[in-house]
Amino acid sequence: MIIQSKRIWIASQFIRAQLKIENGKILAVYPYQTLSADIDVGNDRIIPGFIDVHVHGAYGFDTNDATEEGLIKVLQGIPSEGITSFLPTTVTQSEEVLTAALKNVVKVAKQKPAGAEILGVHFEGPYLNVEYKGAQPQEHIVAPDIGQFQRYQVAAQGMIKLITMAVEKDEDHRLTRYLSQNGVVVSMGHSGATYDQAIMGIANGAMSMTHVFNGMSRFSHRDPALTGAAMRTRDVYGEIITDGNHVHWAAVNTLMMSKGKDHNIMITDALCTKGCAPGEFELGGHRIEVKENGSAYLYGTNTLAGSTLRFIDGFRNLIEKAEVPFEYAVNACTLNPARMLRVDDRKGRIAAGFDADLVVLSDDYQIRQTYCLGKAML
Repeated sequence: MIIQSKRIWIASQFIRAQLKIENGKILAVYPYQTLSADIDVGNDRIIPGFIDVHVHGAYGFDTNDATEEGLIKVLQGIPSEGITSFLPTTVTQSEEVLTAALKNVVKVAKQKPAGAEILGVHFEGPYLNVEYKGAQPQEHIVAPDIGQFQRYQVAAQGMIKLITMAVEKDEDHRLTRYLSQNGVVVSMGHSGATYDQAIMGIANGAMSMTHVFNGMSRFSHRDPALTGAAMRTRDVYGEIITDGNHVHWAAVNTLMMSKGKDHNIMITDALCTKGCAPGEFELGGHRIEVKENGSAYLYGTNTLAGSTLRFIDGFRNLIEKAEVPFEYAVNACTLNPARMLRVDDRKGRIAAGFDADLVVLSDDYQIRQTYCLGKAML
């Protein structure tokens, strides 16, 4: 298949080009109109497929539910938002529940159903700080334990690629070091770490921060805390939720501009509530409710539990509301998560040899088509 456009995002710029796609890969890139095109999208933009590293669920399904049909429904639905690969994300729960969830992700991933590709699991908890738990169930938060994690990773057949944990609760940084030395990205989150504790966490292997500004110790000019560390450490990745409810647009801009174009990661933190009407749901065994602003809260409180954000809307918000440069926004949704997950040899860019994960986008951010490994999904 030959697809061409007058604007394809290559080498951090839009160029007139065409892509030759075979067997899910970009076989070659040619100048515009070199070969007869099968698909010509005209002036619509073609950008790399979006990668969401923090997806609890959608359409009534939660990763912890451990149902095969639910997870397949998610991966087949989210390409409508431009997502071509993702990490199903757990919520703190009992070892029994989490083990079942991990086994279900493995089962579905091995089937390789058409849709967004499962790149691994984001294990959010259970090694958190109860003071910054947010909507995470306190009764299942436990101390970091290498032996327990090893059991989880066996159940996941090595698919846990990212973990959110409170490094200040990790005695002598034992688990942090073990994870970082065994292919798991450690992300500091739901954490009350001081600035110095955050820096020591990084020194012992942590390389990311989960939903910056939310579920973490807050910045002040005399005590920068974990939030301050997120802005100061420009070679450490930082997730950001861009729904306008979790973080003020000025704060989104401040974080992204302080870190630069290479270490911001946009996420949805989407819950099972995404794609559903406002109402009552369950998260980690606790009641939550979706309010009219589109975000989910612990029932009867103002404690945010997650979002219902569509990825394409978050991408648009980065550019139109947070007013960050286009390259920063694209990287935060594509190349940066690919680098963090160490799949940037095949994901995150449009180039020969890379997976044919593409989003065809109009100037008003309407998704014309999403290609997952070269397959049209819409």
